[in-house]
Amino acid sequence: MSERTVWQFSDDRGQLSTAGRRPARVLAYVQAGATLWDHGIRPSAIFGSDHDDPAVPDAAKTGSLPPAEVGYLGAGSTLDVETLLSCEPDLVVAVSYGGGHVYGLAAETAKHLEEHVPVVVIDVGQARTLAEIGERFALLARSLGAEEAGVAAGDLDAVRQRLRTLGAAADAPGVLALSPAGQEQVHLARPRMWPELRVLAELGVGIVEPAEGPGLNWSTVGWAEATALRPAVVLADVRTNATPLDELRANADWSAIEGAARVVPWNPEPVCSPQAHARFLTVVADALEEAGR
Repeated sequence: MSERTVWQFSDDRGQLSTAGRRPARVLAYVQAGATLWDHGIRPSAIFGSDHDDPAVPDAAKTGSLPPAEVGYLGAGSTLDVETLLSCEPDLVVAVSYGGGHVYGLAAETAKHLEEHVPVVVIDVGQARTLAEIGERFALLARSLGAEEAGVAAGDLDAVRQRLRTLGAAADAPGVLALSPAGQEQVHLARPRMWPELRVLAELGVGIVEPAEGPGLNWSTVGWAEATALRPAVVLADVRTNATPLDELRANADWSAIEGAARVVPWNPEPVCSPQAHARFLTVVADALEEAGR
C-alpha cells in the first residue's frame, strides 16, 4: 500500500481497488446495496438489472433498505455511464454470477464505468455458500467503516437448530421453491443451484427436487406438474419479473397449491446479511410448524 493509498479491497475477480480515502459515496446493485445497508453502510444510490422496473426499485430485493431515502438510477440496459456517474460515486459495488461478469449492466457500460470509478464485484453465484457470500460482503462493509453485524451468532444458531428439529420429524413437510411464469408455466427451483435453498437442505429441511431435464437453475413445467408435487410449504418468487401471485387467482392449479400449502414470499436474490438470513430462516420455520399442525 502506497503512502497515498488509504483504502483497498480485492474483489472476487482478484482485482484490487484502491483509493486515497475511504469511499463514502457508494453506488450499488440493489442486492449489494441492501446488504451493505444492514451492515450500517448507506449507499448513495442503487441500480437494478434488466429484470427490474427502470423507474422503481423492486421491493422484494431492497430488504430493510428504505428506497425513499436512497436514490434509484434505473435498471439494466436503460443505464449508461453518464447516468451511473450522476450520483458522483467514489465506489461501485456490483455482483456477479460467475466469470467476473458484472450483473445488471451491459458489458461495455461496466467496462467504461471502471475507467472513471473503482468497481468491486462480489460473486453471489451457486459456486459459493451463503455464508461465504455473506462474509465477503461483511469484509467489504468493514473496510468501508462498518462495525460488526448486529445479529448475535446465538440468534442464528437458535433458528438453525429449530429447523434441524423440524426437518428431522418423520412427517416433515416438503418445501417447494418456485417462480410463477404466467398462467401456463412455472419455474421450479433446482435447490442445489441456490445458496439459500442449500442452507435449508443442509439443515435437514425437505426441499422438493424437480425432475431432471433442461434448465440449469430452474425446471420449467406446467402448473399441473407443480400441483402434483403436493408441497406443504411453497417459497414463491415475488420479484417484479415473476408473475404476481394475485394474477394467479383464477388458475385452478395454483389455487389448489395455495389452498393446501403455506405460501412464503421468496426473493431468489437474497440480502446477504445475518439479519436478513435470520429473518428468512425464521419465516420458513414458522411455515413448517404451521404446515405440520
